Amino acid sequence: MDISASMVKELRESTGAGMMDCKKALVETNGDMQKAVDLLREKGLGKAAKKADRLASEGLAGVIVDTECKKATLVEINSETDFVAKNDKFISLVNLVTSHIQNENIKTVEELNASKINGEVFEDYLKSQIATIGENLVVRRFESVSDDIVNAYLHSNGRVAVAISAKYNGDNTEKVKEFLKQLCMHAAAMKPSVISYKDLDLEFVEKEFLALKGELEKENEELKRLGKTLHNIPSFASRVQINDEIMAKVETDIKEELKKEGKPEKIWDKILPGKIDRFMADNTILDQRLTLMGQFYVLDDKKTVEQIIAEKSKEFGAEIVLTSYVRYEVGEGLEKKVDDFAAEVAAQIG
Repeated sequence: MDISASMVKELRESTGAGMMDCKKALVETNGDMQKAVDLLREKGLGKAAKKADRLASEGLAGVIVDTECKKATLVEINSETDFVAKNDKFISLVNLVTSHIQNENIKTVEELNASKINGEVFEDYLKSQIATIGENLVVRRFESVSDDIVNAYLHSNGRVAVAISAKYNGDNTEKVKEFLKQLCMHAAAMKPSVISYKDLDLEFVEKEFLALKGELEKENEELKRLGKTLHNIPSFASRVQINDEIMAKVETDIKEELKKEGKPEKIWDKILPGKIDRFMADNTILDQRLTLMGQFYVLDDKKTVEQIIAEKSKEFGAEIVLTSYVRYEVGEGLEKKVDDFAAEVAAQIG
């Protein structure tokens, strides 16, 4: 298969790898873009394709929480330009649609289009708004979450919205509401994909583990050249891969190590927890990157969100169990339009 310059350019832009490395990867994978990305990452030559770098769509996210903090609704509405996204009429439209979806308990785009808003069928209403605002507008996605306690956060730029729901049957509901708001703010900044490592697929984890090792080994080449401390190459990437048998062996190995160091057996119990925590931190890097519970909490970066939730559960008198997490970033996952100026001019002349 012929590897075109545009294919090499696309791979380079999405991975940050060198031009020749990109070409070689495409040749090796017979032009399969995704396999080429994976190959570069396994060699430590490319980062994961960042969808955020390819975003083109403008617009706003909307979020609303009901008065009892038991239900939150998130919406993303796309516009063609950033200019319209700052328009007061568009902002009002986003807020109205978000409230409408929550109040009418709408779950699908079909239900939304058939519903009535301000006495008009929604599909017709949106068309009239498009005519008034002067740009194509699309209700791209929406979701509602509900449980004992729910809270949400909309970033000041209007482009990132987060909602989190939780089970909680204690008396400190106001404090839990505030805590959930802080977790939403953490998620807005740290971009976790899922709540827990339990939500990660083993096959996905194994694939990402190969890329992670490649990334760290490549970085170690540079660190060695600079005479700096090298990264520890982990044996695992997620708790998905770590079972009771593995943990029992880790504990045995730590005890053997302490014995060789001549540490008295009576103090091992005090040393073991810290050593096990260190092992978990070194071998759950994927969880720290992708899962809310596995990330170090922005307000206390010595502890994971999971540890903070355990502390707050004790403090607030009942267990807090996260049940839903939704994060919207405007344009996320949408491909950029390919602008062909010559073709555009030719079309206008023709």
